[in-house]
Amino acid sequence: MRRPAWTSLAGILAIAFGLAAWISAAPSGRLPQAATAAVHPVVLNFDASASKVHYTVDSTLHTVHGTFNVKSGTIQFDPQTGRAEGEIIVYATSGESGNSSRDERMHKEILETWKYQEATFRLTQIDGQVSLTSPSDFKVKGIVNLHGADHEVIALVHSEFTGDHWKGTAKFDVPYIKWGIKDPSNFLLKVKPVVNIELDMAGTQSAAK
Repeated sequence: MRRPAWTSLAGILAIAFGLAAWISAAPSGRLPQAATAAVHPVVLNFDASASKVHYTVDSTLHTVHGTFNVKSGTIQFDPQTGRAEGEIIVYATSGESGNSSRDERMHKEILETWKYQEATFRLTQIDGQVSLTSPSDFKVKGIVNLHGADHEVIALVHSEFTGDHWKGTAKFDVPYIKWGIKDPSNFLLKVKPVVNIELDMAGTQSAAK
């Protein structure tokens, strides 16, 4: 027996109202929570052999370029909130610029690496979006411990993730004289009071447990 037209119309309206109620129950622009993929904190482990600190400082005679070796590094961050923790440890004693007499003075009188053998960078916050699938640029806030004292810095970071590996760079300035480190200038040579730091980084990534 053929059903009356109004019965079919009532069924269609019921389905339509049910679908509207399901959509309105979800947050605006998002699927219900059960259909949303969770984003877990990410752990980055440094490969010390593939990471290096480069520094540059200008003077009245020339520009000095040098490096320091990375000892270790582990960082954990939440891609959703930007909250970060962990630290990067650098061998202060490994600093070299290609000039033995200059390096000897740097270690003995300027950085006093016989006393302060390591420098560290502790992360506190990421400002910006970190993509785990494409290159991204963002800022990282943290604390540098150098020559026995803590100093706040903001680093400009570029990162790239490929599978379970990652690489990146971090750039920031060190106003070393303001930080209480001896000025290496003399009556013949004037050294600028800021050192430019660029950290080359690489390693593996995993989800936090």
